[in-house]
Amino acid sequence: MPGFARRGDSGHSRRMGARQSLDDLVARSGKTAADHLELLALMGADFASSRNLAATLAKAVERITHYLDAEGGALFLLDETGGKLRCYACCGAVEIIGLVLDADQGIVGRSVQANAGCIVRDASEDPDFHRAVDGQTGFTTRSILCAPMSVRDERIGAIELVNKRGGDGLFDNSDLAILQGLSASAALAIVNVRQAQALVEQERVRHELELATEIQRSLLPKARPEPFPVHGINVPARMVSGDFFDFFEREDGAICFALGDVAGKGMNAALMMAKTASLFRCLGKTEMSPGRLLAVINREICETSTRGMFVTMVGGVFEPGTGKVRLANAGHEPPLCRDRDGRYRALPAEAPPLGILPLPGPDGYPETEVDLDGGTLYLFSDGVTEGYVEDERTLGVEGLKAILETCSEMPVADRLHAVIARLHQSRRPLRDDLTLLAVNDAGPAGQSVGEGLLRLAFPSRPPELKGVREAIAAALEAADCPEDVARDCVMAVDEACQNIIRHAYGGDPDGEITLEIRRNGDDLIVLLRDFAETVDPGQIRPRDLDQVRPGGLGTHLMQETMDVVEFAPASGHGGNLLKMVKRLRVGEAR
Repeated sequence: MPGFARRGDSGHSRRMGARQSLDDLVARSGKTAADHLELLALMGADFASSRNLAATLAKAVERITHYLDAEGGALFLLDETGGKLRCYACCGAVEIIGLVLDADQGIVGRSVQANAGCIVRDASEDPDFHRAVDGQTGFTTRSILCAPMSVRDERIGAIELVNKRGGDGLFDNSDLAILQGLSASAALAIVNVRQAQALVEQERVRHELELATEIQRSLLPKARPEPFPVHGINVPARMVSGDFFDFFEREDGAICFALGDVAGKGMNAALMMAKTASLFRCLGKTEMSPGRLLAVINREICETSTRGMFVTMVGGVFEPGTGKVRLANAGHEPPLCRDRDGRYRALPAEAPPLGILPLPGPDGYPETEVDLDGGTLYLFSDGVTEGYVEDERTLGVEGLKAILETCSEMPVADRLHAVIARLHQSRRPLRDDLTLLAVNDAGPAGQSVGEGLLRLAFPSRPPELKGVREAIAAALEAADCPEDVARDCVMAVDEACQNIIRHAYGGDPDGEITLEIRRNGDDLIVLLRDFAETVDPGQIRPRDLDQVRPGGLGTHLMQETMDVVEFAPASGHGGNLLKMVKRLRVGEAR
C-alpha cells in the first residue's frame, strides 16, 4: 500500500487549525453529527462484542476508510518496546498487513512521534515520500491523511488513509478532524480490549497456579499421628514451592525420607521439584542405599535439566528398631543431630548438588551412619536459617537450635511448627520457601503416655473454632467417651482457644494453635499450645464470679469443667502450654 514517506515534512502538509470548531469541520465534510455518532457507536459495538482484536481492527479500518471516502486505509500499532510500528489491519487495493516501520519512519512515524494529525495533499511532491510500494503494486498515491492513536500520554499507533475519492482527490481539515476523533475512539477501545485480555490472562495464570499448588501439595506425604517418628512441614514463599520433603515406609519396616531444595523460584523450580520428588518416591522403594539412590536421581536430572538448574538434597533411611540412620547429602544444608542430652552436631555435605555433573563409580554419593540413640535428626532448607526474625537479622543455625531447644519436650511435629511460627512473627514476606523434616528416635513423641485420639494445628481465627469443636466431638465419640465428658472438653477447649486468640495473639489471624488429646487409662489429657509471647502462669487466675461477663468465663469455666488445669510457659522464644485433664467416672470406660 502506498503512502509511507521517510522522515521529514512536506510543504503540502497541514495541521488542523486550532480555531476551527469540530462542528464546522464535520459540517463541511458533508457528514452530520448523527452520522459521526453512529459510526462511533458501531465501532464501539464491534470492540465490545469481539474477543478477536485483529478482526475488530480490520473492521474498524474498513468502516473509517469508507466513511471518509478514501481508496485505502491502514492501522499501525507500536510494539511493546515502542521502537517499531507494525501494520495490523488495512483496507483497499493493496495488502500491507505485517509491514514493519521504525517508530519515527514516514508519515505514520511522524504523526505518532508528534502525537498530532497531518495531511500530505500531494505525495508526488513530497521529497521524502517512499515510492517503492507504489512501484511494486502499480498503485498511485496522491494524498495522505494520518491521525495518531493515543490515550492520555500512552501512544498506541496511528491510522492512515490514502487518496480521497471524488473531487480533487485531496483530504482537507474537516477529514482530519473526523479521523482524529475516530482514532481517539479506536485508541480507547484498543486499550480497553488489551486490559480485558490482560485480566483474562491473569485469571488464567492464577487458576493454573492454584492447580499447580494443589498438585504440588498432593506430592507431599500426609501427616502421620504420633508416635510415628518422621514429620515434615513446607511453607511456600510463593504459591508454588521449589522445596519438597517426603517419607514412606518400606516393606522391611525402614522409613525412607528426603528433603530437597531446587535452585531458583517460580514455576521452573516447582516443575523440577515435582520431578525430583517423583523420582525419589519411585526409585526409593527398590534402591536400599541412599547414596546410590541420589546417584540415580542425579543422572536423570543431569540428562534433562536446563538453564543450569540443580537440586540440593538429603536422603536417608531410618530403622526404627535400631535407631540408626544412613544418610547421603548432595550439597544441602548440614542436617542437625541432637542427642538425648541436648548436644547438637552438624552433618555437612560431602558431594555436590544433583544436576551439576554425573558422579563416577558404583557406590554413588558418600553415606554417613548416625545412631540417634533417643535423639532427633533435623533437616531443613536454607529458607529457614535465612528467614528474618527481627529487622534485618536472620534466624541462622544458632537461632534454629535455640528454638528447637526451648520446645524439646514437645511432640516432634510441634517443634517444627514452633520454628515456622517464630519466622512468621517478623511480619516480613518470606525470602524463600520454609521446609523442615525431623526424624525422632524417642523423645516425647515416642514416650507420650496413652493413646492419641486427636491432633490438630489451626490458625488463630474465630471461624476455625467450629471445625475444632466438631473434630473434638467426633474424636471423643469414636473413643466411646460419655457425652457429658465430651461436652465439657469441647466447652473448655473452645473457651481456651478464644482466650488465646483474643489475649495471647491480640486478634492476629496469623497465629498458630496446636491441639492434642490423648487417653491414658481413665484420664483424657488435653494439650493446647500457642506460639505467642510467653506469659507468667502465676498471673493467670480466674475472675470472681461477680466480675464475669458474657464471653469472659475463661479460666473459671475451664477449672469448673475439667479436673486439672495447668499453665506452663515455653521459655526463650515464646509460647505457652495449657494442659487440662478430664477424668472419666469409674464404670464409664469405653
